[in-house]
Amino acid sequence: MTAAPARDAGSPFSGRRLYLCTPDRPDLARFVASCIAGGVDVVQLRDKSLDARPLLARAQLVRDVCADAGVPFVLNDRPDLALEVGADGVHVGQDDAPPALARRILGPRAVIGLSTHDVGQLESAAGEPVDYLSAGPVVATPTKPGRPGTGTRYAALATERATVPVFVTGGVSPRTVPGLAAAGVRHFVVVRWLTEASDPMAAARALRDAIDHQV
Repeated sequence: MTAAPARDAGSPFSGRRLYLCTPDRPDLARFVASCIAGGVDVVQLRDKSLDARPLLARAQLVRDVCADAGVPFVLNDRPDLALEVGADGVHVGQDDAPPALARRILGPRAVIGLSTHDVGQLESAAGEPVDYLSAGPVVATPTKPGRPGTGTRYAALATERATVPVFVTGGVSPRTVPGLAAAGVRHFVVVRWLTEASDPMAAARALRDAIDHQV
């Protein structure tokens, strides 16, 4: 399938389609490597339970795997720790450090991502120094407890209006990709489809194949 020209074509993230967001796990390095081998092309470590020092140690593992594969590594929430570990960037939420502060900490070449969940947040993000946005979750998900699903309408709106890539979150799987792609989505965040998979490489390949077929 040939996609229409992208509004975000000038962004360094415009060609990246499949973004893994993973918590810490015992097999973290092997898991991330398997997902990348299956087609993941951005990785975020997001773990709300680890204190700073253990998080740094786990982030170093992911940084090394991603560096070997030429895949950007993004740390969640903490621009200070992203700087310390040498991550490619940081992803912040609406209640975290502002993107402008993250940019001052990490510098002009770092990747800065920002979560959005509604039109007001999307409009505010237009003035922020970010390289990509996330939109969602499309459906309610255990990884975002208490946050209702936005539905595909917001995902489509964010994708249409934003001038940077919009990675859509919430329930991404080979089954849901066609509907999301029909709404205009070109960039996808995956969590449970891979973190709960018995064969992460095969699961990533199936998801990547679905995306490549649609986008």
